[in-house]
Amino acid sequence: MALEFRAPWSRSLKTASRIAVLILLGTAAAGILLMPARMPLLRVLLAGLPAGVLVSALLFMVSGYTLTATALEVRRPLWTTTFALSDLISVAGDAEALQGSLRLFGNGGLFSFSGIFWNRRLGLFHAYGTDPGRAVVLKFRKRTIVITPDDTQRFIVRVRTHLATVATQ
Repeated sequence: MALEFRAPWSRSLKTASRIAVLILLGTAAAGILLMPARMPLLRVLLAGLPAGVLVSALLFMVSGYTLTATALEVRRPLWTTTFALSDLISVAGDAEALQGSLRLFGNGGLFSFSGIFWNRRLGLFHAYGTDPGRAVVLKFRKRTIVITPDDTQRFIVRVRTHLATVATQ
């Protein structure tokens, strides 16, 4: 039995993504239309770099989550990242989990909040989310991840039920 959870976008993610797309497309257009033909390398860079950033962000965008009896799957457009629930120690909702976080590597608002982050409360963690206000913190034996499912309470209840079932076996 697999449970599906959407990854809804927060208002701030929608706004940041719109602005970033306009800036990146504007930069690409300027590179193509305004750069002199005698500067082909600069034209290619100004057109290609923004396009590369957009494509990369789209590929790493979080599109949802699937909770199975044995794993949590983070869905992306072309692949899924899987976390074994056998390694899970705890799960908790924390709408402030991403506040004050330092992004060490990843994306901080172009189609998702994903990558490696650090803050004082959680330490080093991986984020796979689209709405910081829906953050759920999952602590595994060797890592901590933050996700943002549409129905945080239902997600937490289901994961805790799984943990309780495993503990009684």
